[in-house]
Amino acid sequence: MAAKTDLSDSRKDSDQCSTDVQSPVKKKTKLLKIFIIALSFSYICKSLAAVVMKASIPQIERRFGTTSSEVGLIDGSFEIGNLMVITLVSHFGARSHIPRIIGIGCLVMGLGSILTASPHFFMDYYRYDSTLNGKPLENSTAIYTPCSVDINSTSNNKSSVLLESGCKNESGLPMWIYVLMGNMLRGIGETPITPLGITYIDNFAKEEHSTFYIGILHSLAMIGPVIGFLLVSLCIKLYVDIGYVDLSTITIRQTDSRWVGAWWLGFLTVGILSIASAIPFFFIPKSLEKPTNKRKISASLIISSTNENGSQKTNIKNLVQTKESQNLTGFFHSLKRILSNWMYLIYLISSLFTFSGFIGYLTFLSKYLEQHFGQSMSKLNLLLGIIAMPTISISVFLGGFISRKLKLKTLGIAKLFFISHLCSIALQVTLPSFNCESTPVAGLTVTYDGSDVETHPQNIPFSFCNSDCNCDPNVWDPVCGDDGFTYMSPCLAGCKSSVGRGKDLVFHNCSCIEANNFQSRKTSAYLGQCSKKDDCSRKFIYYMAVQTLSSFFVGIGGSPKMMLVFKNVEPELKSLAVGLHLLVLRAIGGILAPIYFGAAIDSSCLKWGTNNCGDKGACRIYDSISYRNIFFALCLGLTVPAVILYVILYMIMKKKYGENNGSSNSGEIDVDESNLKEPLNNNKQSVASAHENSETHI
Repeated sequence: MAAKTDLSDSRKDSDQCSTDVQSPVKKKTKLLKIFIIALSFSYICKSLAAVVMKASIPQIERRFGTTSSEVGLIDGSFEIGNLMVITLVSHFGARSHIPRIIGIGCLVMGLGSILTASPHFFMDYYRYDSTLNGKPLENSTAIYTPCSVDINSTSNNKSSVLLESGCKNESGLPMWIYVLMGNMLRGIGETPITPLGITYIDNFAKEEHSTFYIGILHSLAMIGPVIGFLLVSLCIKLYVDIGYVDLSTITIRQTDSRWVGAWWLGFLTVGILSIASAIPFFFIPKSLEKPTNKRKISASLIISSTNENGSQKTNIKNLVQTKESQNLTGFFHSLKRILSNWMYLIYLISSLFTFSGFIGYLTFLSKYLEQHFGQSMSKLNLLLGIIAMPTISISVFLGGFISRKLKLKTLGIAKLFFISHLCSIALQVTLPSFNCESTPVAGLTVTYDGSDVETHPQNIPFSFCNSDCNCDPNVWDPVCGDDGFTYMSPCLAGCKSSVGRGKDLVFHNCSCIEANNFQSRKTSAYLGQCSKKDDCSRKFIYYMAVQTLSSFFVGIGGSPKMMLVFKNVEPELKSLAVGLHLLVLRAIGGILAPIYFGAAIDSSCLKWGTNNCGDKGACRIYDSISYRNIFFALCLGLTVPAVILYVILYMIMKKKYGENNGSSNSGEIDVDESNLKEPLNNNKQSVASAHENSETHI
């Protein structure tokens, strides 16, 4: 009886001990799940913010009257801010309160987005070039005379309008500087989210669960770009000063190069969401006990103590080696080993060419499609959100699935990447063939009688039909005449009268149109440029279909491409290899590519707008043929050397891995899947960092 009592008591003690052990484990597992949910939300916010900036670049350019090279600098300021603190965050952040640092980062990221939107609330209402000078007709029966022989008419006295606009009271610092500072601040705030978030998961999640959690993060992060494009599409439909001006007096449409949507609304929304995402991190503890399987506690304690005693000497030895490798001498020695690795160096340079072309293409693609195909920015962002981004997401998943299903080793991964990359390039080469004819603009691309312009465009703004109109040649207020020509303004079209109000304003008795269309006696002009031909819309559909298919192949090769970053280096150098790879891409490609792409595109501008002070503003119309040639020449010019280097890299890899059959040679580390399994687990932060570059892989 006493023995039964002792047995019962021992079972109760065992159950109590098990309950005491499981209770904190459940609590800490719950906190880890809360952290993952909060981190997923922050991932969505940062990818959302990245897309909002990329998609709003044309609107920012027009609103602040900047050139394409200046707006390229604004776009690259994110990388500047990110690179300023990434080393400090990666080094000191892991030793500090990780959730709190991530929360501060989200808070700074949100404040950066709000700072980006803030100039809208301190600037005057948006003024676009117009012969009405922003003063709409009082009623629909009033008659406005664009072509006036009165030298004191308001259409010709632009200097008084500039004085009234408060130009002299403007600060010497351009307002777009605050947009640049906000984007830079967003880059600073985003820095700790990926490296420290992955580190926290890796530290406190079960080993078999951490990879699954990281996969969830990357999958959910793709929601951000989709929402971002849809959000920008909605915001661009709204006029920039909505709620403050009478929209019935606005004379421009969404397809007009002067149209500016409510770009600030997207940044404001992202800023609020980012600040909200920061809140949960301040309630998560600094450290969590890493969960382990609790089986047969008494026996496991004996076994673990024996194992610890047996491995103590090994741990001390590894600790000494780690400390030696972390000093400055060890760093430079590792850097020298990486840079003397020809396979890694060739891959790094080829990736830089590819990445630079990708960033430049992505930054100015929407402007090209708008100028060349006459599509509105709202429609373009909608198509990217509902077609392009889901396609890329599916293809990235498919690329990883193919690699796993076929159990590809190093050479197989390289083959998959090269084949997908070549397929994408083959499709990209065909894109310039989908072109539309340039819209004839009298006095700019053609003469007033329809002949091709052989002289500089700015030398022929006037003709005999408008020589008595006292027009301002700097005003860009295009109208489409009944003769099929676009005129830079109703005054330069020689229009004598008008009827209507706002977007319905129609001009009549236009002398220049009458000279070209005297047989039909139609002499009217309508606001806006003449529409593209019907076949241009069909070519736009073809362009988007080919572009989407090309993006599909890019996505398939995305995961294998990231694997090649560390496949050709020793396992202990993978972290440094990935870090150097990202540093070079973001510093040279992410910052410089938008600037020199924008400067090259500026050279194809035919008509510059003017800001409130009369200085050169944003470009209103480009030579579409020149734009196309420059745009794709830059992309292909960066792609060709990248392809050559990829071919050389593949030949070297084939020689190494083909001859050795995956075995090590001359001290080289075999880097097939089996040998890399353990090092990969110790370097999840670096691998995830390579995958998670949402600013540059959208």
